[in-house]
Amino acid sequence: MTILEKIIHQLQWSGIESPRLEARLLIAHILQCDATQIMGDVILTEEQNEYLQTLLARRLKHEPLDKIIGHREFYKSDFKVSNKVLSPRADTETLVEEALLLIDSVQSTNILDLGTGSGCIIESLLSERPNCCGTAVDISSEALQIARENAENLGLDKRLKFIQADWFADDFSEKINDTFDVIVTNPPYIPSNDIASLMPEVREYDPLLALDGGNDGFLSYKRIAELVPQMLKNGGYILIEAGIEQAAQIADIFSEQGLQHIKTANDLAGVPRCVVMKK
Repeated sequence: MTILEKIIHQLQWSGIESPRLEARLLIAHILQCDATQIMGDVILTEEQNEYLQTLLARRLKHEPLDKIIGHREFYKSDFKVSNKVLSPRADTETLVEEALLLIDSVQSTNILDLGTGSGCIIESLLSERPNCCGTAVDISSEALQIARENAENLGLDKRLKFIQADWFADDFSEKINDTFDVIVTNPPYIPSNDIASLMPEVREYDPLLALDGGNDGFLSYKRIAELVPQMLKNGGYILIEAGIEQAAQIADIFSEQGLQHIKTANDLAGVPRCVVMKK
């Protein structure tokens, strides 16, 4: 049995969803090559094999692969990640795609990302639209440091400002002190009592701050809806990521603050994932 086959077998036995892909990604990380180059048998030095076994042991304990190797692809770029930020998910690319359409329609130049984490949303937008600039906000200084490093790696640091702020604090709007054409946000939306039942990759390795949406999952949505009218320019848009079966209520929450519901976009699985509101 080859090294690749052994790893696939171990990952499969541990219930990892994509054992063949992850086995290739682990070996590619060790060899510093593209995963598509990992075919059939591979030759590793003793030191490389020891390192591989160390990383494999972490994955078998359900530590997410992206947090083991330290990066993850999202939209069209590669982002540094750690256990200080939410792992970027493919579902969130729906928000990016919808935001790009709106940026083109209003010729927007100023974008705000509330709860930026790794920076994957706003930095994907700025990468695609060189005429835009933005502000990335997060309560976590550690998350902002990762977002800064990602911005530097993507050559976006001159067009992106970073602010550490808590949207539940009374002085939040003063810290932002600007208005925006487009606001994007993927706030915490898991009901507090549901967190214990999440898969271990999420429950144990994503930061609780990025997951816990309060008793009903809507705590941050309600607070952001209160803040948006003073931060969004007239005719501007906010795009909000929604959890499963949350989109309709999110639209209602923002409508109560005077915003108009434009559309709700589904992700690739058909889940209503991105709520678009207009001021």
